[in-house]
Amino acid sequence: MWQFITKTLITALVVVAVAEIGKRSTFWAAVIASLPLISVLAFIWLYIDTGNTQRIAELSHSVFWLVLPSLTLFLVLPALLRVGVSFWLSLVVACGATAAAYSFVIWSLGWFGIRS
Repeated sequence: MWQFITKTLITALVVVAVAEIGKRSTFWAAVIASLPLISVLAFIWLYIDTGNTQRIAELSHSVFWLVLPSLTLFLVLPALLRVGVSFWLSLVVACGATAAAYSFVIWSLGWFGIRS
């Protein structure tokens, strides 16, 4: 149970740190947010929980392929906000576009025989 609480606290601290730093400097918040911190934390937690390095290698490989569709959010959201679309609608549309991009990439990987 203590491991779950520790994982939750550390992960929450990273998210809160980005939000708080973002109030002062969007650039430095972006630097922190763009780091693969969630992936690194997931690798650490998975290793601590299982000790299985093969699973970590598989997870890392899958993350590699799925970074590409995640970039959709970072293109669509600012584009919509810059043309005056409200934040909440922009966020919903950007998330929908990202989900569509994920679906397309996952389908494409399967079509090319890549199992992620």
